[in-house]
Amino acid sequence: MNDHVTTDIGQLPLHEYDLGAGVKVFSTMRHPGGFSKGNYSCFNINRYCGDNEQDICLNRQLLCTTLGIPSHRLIMPHQTHGTVTRMVSAALPASSDDGYLEGVDAVMTNEEMLCIGVSTADCIPIIIYDPVRRVACAIHAGWRGTCARIARKSIEAMMTTYGCHCADMRCIIGPGISAAAFEVGDEVYDAFIQAQFDMDAIAFHTNKWHIDLKACNKLQMMQMGIKEETIFDCGICTFSNNQRWFSARRQGISSGRIYTGIMMTKE
Repeated sequence: MNDHVTTDIGQLPLHEYDLGAGVKVFSTMRHPGGFSKGNYSCFNINRYCGDNEQDICLNRQLLCTTLGIPSHRLIMPHQTHGTVTRMVSAALPASSDDGYLEGVDAVMTNEEMLCIGVSTADCIPIIIYDPVRRVACAIHAGWRGTCARIARKSIEAMMTTYGCHCADMRCIIGPGISAAAFEVGDEVYDAFIQAQFDMDAIAFHTNKWHIDLKACNKLQMMQMGIKEETIFDCGICTFSNNQRWFSARRQGISSGRIYTGIMMTKE
């Protein structure tokens, strides 16, 4: 597994990841391309962070044109740092406007040409793909979701809903804040202790505690039975690379968001 950037003329450049044939996995970047301005510049499709609605609509259309899908097949839930996972298909509501994707932090599907994804700006986006049963899942794992084991719960949902097996799963850990940049207070550190995490494996102390959210989620996936060699961490710290990636710690919550998505293409 590896990642690269596509730069097709007339389309939105995407940071792409390789999970094999028949699937497109990517993260959007701040630049180039897009219509958003100021702290949302240039590309943002998140409607819950204060961006201009017209710019969001233009950005969504640009992404859909790049992916070759109609706008209603681009799925993004309204995340609330919980652990709810929803199954999405053409037969089910696809918009948070109807409440189906309200308060949802992970989405999964077995439908082709349906792009599911999550929105982040320092939190950890996780993509899981089962190429045997052709099932995809996109997970938003901030510190609260990570502490509540959203990765594990989403994997369990894939197994229950679609009959997936962890041994078949391939995973991407997308752009998010690094342990070096993620300083936390004692209350956050204590929450992970109370949740019975191995703190020696996921935390260290300098002037303050630091927690490695990427490592914590990777350990959850491995504990479920996903092979370590099938988990690819892109290694991108959003806080340290704010020119290319949105970072709420750098810019504040009134800024754009990265969209990390997966779409199974027709075989």
